[in-house]
Amino acid sequence: MTIPSPSALPPLPPLRIGEYTVPVPILQGGMGVRVSAHRLAAAVANEGGVGVIAAVALSLASKYYEKGRDYYRANVKALIDELQTARALSPDGIIGVNCMVAIRDFEAMVRTSVENGAQMIVSGAGLPLRLPEFATANPKTALIPIISSLRAAKLLAKRWHKLYKRLPDAMVFEDPNLAGGHLGVKNASQLFAREYDTEVVVPELAEWSRSEYGDEIPIVTAGGIWDRKDIDRAFSLGAKGVQMASRFICTFECDAHDQYKKAFIDAKEGDVVIVDSPAGLPGRALKTSFTNALLRGGEVANHCIATCLDACRCREEKETFCIALALHRAQQGDMENGLVFTGSNATRHTGLVHVRDIFQELLHGIPVQPVPIPG
Repeated sequence: MTIPSPSALPPLPPLRIGEYTVPVPILQGGMGVRVSAHRLAAAVANEGGVGVIAAVALSLASKYYEKGRDYYRANVKALIDELQTARALSPDGIIGVNCMVAIRDFEAMVRTSVENGAQMIVSGAGLPLRLPEFATANPKTALIPIISSLRAAKLLAKRWHKLYKRLPDAMVFEDPNLAGGHLGVKNASQLFAREYDTEVVVPELAEWSRSEYGDEIPIVTAGGIWDRKDIDRAFSLGAKGVQMASRFICTFECDAHDQYKKAFIDAKEGDVVIVDSPAGLPGRALKTSFTNALLRGGEVANHCIATCLDACRCREEKETFCIALALHRAQQGDMENGLVFTGSNATRHTGLVHVRDIFQELLHGIPVQPVPIPG
C-alpha cells in the first residue's frame, strides 16, 4: 500500500462542544480500571484531542484505599489526584472524565470531576438522565452522554430540556457491534443487529440534530475507529467527531502495565470474545486465561470487594465475578486473573507507539513505527 505524503490528507475540522473548541475532533475513550488515567489523557489533550480519565474504581491502585469501606472516599481523592496531575502535564489541553451511570458513586464522581476542573463529562453504561443536576458547580463543563440509538437520544434530549433547560453539548454514539467494554444492548443476542450499525444510526442522529436542534448537538461516533479511513467514513455519515479507545492502548503513555499491552500485541485473529458482565450487560474482551475459565464455567474470583455497581450479580447472587477486581488485576499486569476489555480492533496492535505518532498518522499520513515491548 502506498503511504500518502503529509500533504495528501485534508485537514480535519475542529469540533465545537459547548464552550470548547477541540482542535482535532478526536475524543479518547474512557478505559477502566486506570487504563486511561492521567498519563494517557494528558498525552491526547496535548495533541489537540480530548483526553479522558476513566473514573471507575480509581481507588484500587491508589494510596487512599486500605479496606472495603474506604472505597468511595478513596475514589474521590484518587480522582482529584488524577485531574490535578493530568492538568499539570497538559496545562492547555482539554481534559474530561468518563463517569459510568452504572456505578454507585456516579453522582460523587460527576460532582468531583466538575468541582476539580474537568472540562467535559462523558457518561454511558446507562442513560445519564440526571447528569445536569450533578454538574451545576460549573455550567461550562460540557456534558456528553453515550447513546446507542436515536430513540435514546430523543428521550435524553427531551428530558434534559424539560427538567434542566439545557441540551447535551454533544452525543457519543457507540456501535455495540464494534466497541469495547460494556456494550449498549441488553444481551449478547442483540449484537450485530443492523439497527445498531454505525451506518444506520449515525445518519439518523445527524439528521435529527440538524433538523431539531440546528446542529447544536454534534454527533461523535465510537466503535471500530482505528485509522484515517475510519474517521473520514464517520464524517461522511454525518458525524462531527470520533471517539477512539483501543487504538491508544499500546502507547507508551497508556496507564496500563506493559504485560497488559503485550497481551494485545500477541493477540491473534479470534482472540476477541463476548462475556456477560456482572452489571447485566454484555462486554467485549480480549481472550485470556480469565475469560477462558469464565466461558467454560470454571472457578473465578467472585467475592464482591467494593459494592461498586448499582446492580451486580456478583454481590446480589454470588455468581459470575467481581468486575472491579478483574479489571484492576489486568491493569496491574496480572493476565492470569484479569479481565481485558477491548474493541474489535484488538488484534491490530504490533508494538508500542507514542500518542503523538498516532496523531501524526491520522492528521498527516506519516506512518507509525511500532517498537517491541522491552524484555
